[in-house]
Amino acid sequence: MAMHFDLTDMQLMVNISEVNSLTKGAERSFLSLPAASNRIKNLENSLGTALLYRNSQGVTLTPSGEAFVRHAHIVMRQLEHLRGDISEFAQGIKGKVRVYANTTAMNEFMPAILGKYLARHPDVSIELRERLSYRIVQAVAEGMADVGVVAGVEPSENTVADGLTFMPYRSDNLVLVTHQNHPLAGFDQIAFADTLSYDYVGLSEWSAIHAFLRNAADMLGVPLKFRVEVGGFEAVCRMVAAQVGIGVIPETAAFRYAVTMPVKIIHLTDAWAFRQLHVCVRNLEKLPPFAQDLVQLMREDVEQKEKKAGKVAG
Repeated sequence: MAMHFDLTDMQLMVNISEVNSLTKGAERSFLSLPAASNRIKNLENSLGTALLYRNSQGVTLTPSGEAFVRHAHIVMRQLEHLRGDISEFAQGIKGKVRVYANTTAMNEFMPAILGKYLARHPDVSIELRERLSYRIVQAVAEGMADVGVVAGVEPSENTVADGLTFMPYRSDNLVLVTHQNHPLAGFDQIAFADTLSYDYVGLSEWSAIHAFLRNAADMLGVPLKFRVEVGGFEAVCRMVAAQVGIGVIPETAAFRYAVTMPVKIIHLTDAWAFRQLHVCVRNLEKLPPFAQDLVQLMREDVEQKEKKAGKVAG
């Protein structure tokens, strides 16, 4: 059976679902009540199922109606993204690169890289999103992201089968930060499990590191006690310096803030704390040239870091 969906019908159903009223839903859709009622009737006939329960108090969605509205929401959101993208092109933007990165890359490495990249490509925009590493790999494999920056994910038979390529990027370990007078400050290294009896200062719930640490604690069967949640690595260190709790952040950030704050850096002995970041792409050669330029700039960033490390060692 052929099904034909009209965007007006989709918006009408969404509006009706929000107010549980055919009359008010019609008003929101700028339709007369007879026109709206006729649209719903034709839609139900086309689908072969009822979308609304009608009663004296108004209307409610049938299970079929709930499914229709759920998918209609997705379509309407995609249309909003489409309008936004087209609007950018109309304003002179010639391309967009979708970059997904983990928390460390988002906060420590990508700002400088993207600042340099966007200065070189004024007609390109960046869509940057923070995700857990396994979600990033999935997004790149499914074509939702052009470039991913992940930690703790190595090439495997599955990722190779998906056509994914992993290129070594930066390395940055997760470390524990405590106040210099904290009971754990006497340690130079410690297992994550031995820290879980203390209050934690965590990143906000949307942070990939937040979810990562919760998962690590769940694997140990011990709840992670977040005393307070904040929005960035500096805020974590300020709370630690105020003796609110302890925290886990990337080593690069910890060393930067330890210069001016009374915090102690303690290395975690857990294997997951030692992290190699990779740039992940599906097919580098098939990316638009301006997206390939971003990957090349990240490669140059690695080369410059290695040269600096060589000079320091020398």
